[in-house]
Amino acid sequence: MRMRAATAVFSGAVVLSTLALPAAQASEGPSASTKLGAFSAKAVQPRDSLGNTKFSNAVVNGGKDIVLGTTGTKSVTVTYTAKDANGVALTEAFLWQGTDSSTTDGITGGLGTDDDPNCTETATQGTYTCKAVFNIKPATDMKDNGVAGTWKLFLGAWDLYANASYNDDVATTAIKKASTLTADATPEPVKKGKTITVTGKLARANWSTGKYAGYVSQPAKLQFRKKGSSTYTTLKTVKTNSTGVLKTTTTATVDGYFRYVFAGTTTTAAATAPGDFVDVR
Repeated sequence: MRMRAATAVFSGAVVLSTLALPAAQASEGPSASTKLGAFSAKAVQPRDSLGNTKFSNAVVNGGKDIVLGTTGTKSVTVTYTAKDANGVALTEAFLWQGTDSSTTDGITGGLGTDDDPNCTETATQGTYTCKAVFNIKPATDMKDNGVAGTWKLFLGAWDLYANASYNDDVATTAIKKASTLTADATPEPVKKGKTITVTGKLARANWSTGKYAGYVSQPAKLQFRKKGSSTYTTLKTVKTNSTGVLKTTTTATVDGYFRYVFAGTTTTAAATAPGDFVDVR
């Protein structure tokens, strides 16, 4: 990974300088207003683009959220089309978060690729299909919990005459913390009409500590599936306590499975607990 979320060192205000793009020269000082010497000398504003190369059909991670735990490596594929009448010699891609890609103050996180994207010219001259792969390691790349949420795709390119182009907001994606959820219904077995207590815990990845921690004050649905059925029915909604624990009661009626379901948030992935069977006698 060429850059780390929220901990990357950006040279001046030139975001792509850390990607070692050809002929790219970083502007000096945090107040610099240029994107790249090779791209343009004009000031760059949020959601900006420049040059003749046009990017389209960008898809990040197959259109799905990028869900990261605390360990391992998550390979994320980005596909897109680059079109230029002068041909395309090279493209670069990175994911970034913030409000303005031209200033260090406007960036809260950035992730680059290990290798340059692979682009192949199609039957239509000047049109290329490209693929970039981001190998994200949460233990080292995601050290700040605050970067969970919406990220943008920045694409840059050089045509065959060394003219540069870029677009800092070709597509968006969500990078979320992985979550876990459990459910335990007791007593087992239980007499019909008696009270069943269903406990559980909702936890999510904490990138700062490298561990999972209880997710506080979050709603989860308690659901029940009758034995022999394939459909769960929502009984009630329960909120987690100060440690992420869920606890509620219900009445025993028939044999079946109890589970909790968490819908997820803008920063945390959804989770469903395995169903816990209760024998009602």
